[in-house]
Amino acid sequence: MNHDHYPDDYILGILRAVKSVAMIGASANEVRPSYFVLKYLHQRGYRMIPINPGLAGKTILGLPVYARLADVPDTIDMVDIFRNSAAAGAVVDEILRLPALPKVIWMQLTVRNDEAAARAEAAGIRVVMNRCPKIEFGRLSGEIGWAGVNSRTLSSKRLTRDTRGFQRLGLRGGAPGSTS
Repeated sequence: MNHDHYPDDYILGILRAVKSVAMIGASANEVRPSYFVLKYLHQRGYRMIPINPGLAGKTILGLPVYARLADVPDTIDMVDIFRNSAAAGAVVDEILRLPALPKVIWMQLTVRNDEAAARAEAAGIRVVMNRCPKIEFGRLSGEIGWAGVNSRTLSSKRLTRDTRGFQRLGLRGGAPGSTS
């Protein structure tokens, strides 16, 4: 896999196939990127599994937090790594020790570890590096355009139209895992 460029169909295929996402480095702090990515993906129907040893036994957005991946009792389809590039190698090694491997390892923006990616791919796991699933979901579903992004019009004015009954656009017209 060329990790300098991912075809849209590769990313879209991952976002459509994945149902559960374990987030390494999930934060309960509402201003942290990991918090709003967790919230966004959870609102889009993904079963989110926060992983943070300092918050283990607590909840984030009502979701139980686990100390490590091995503590998660459910199947994990994707592991989203919110750690730095150097730490990503140890996370991948932890993933490779799991009895059931995830389908995907996703390393967040600025996170890239080619050696770890090669180990994961050798085990049959798909890898994405230096990308954000929240951004990719929004870009590929068309949600980003709703906010005026890419419209060539910049404005600080709030949307004034009535949005009651406004449906969210999904990647396949529905929540993750739907067949529509």
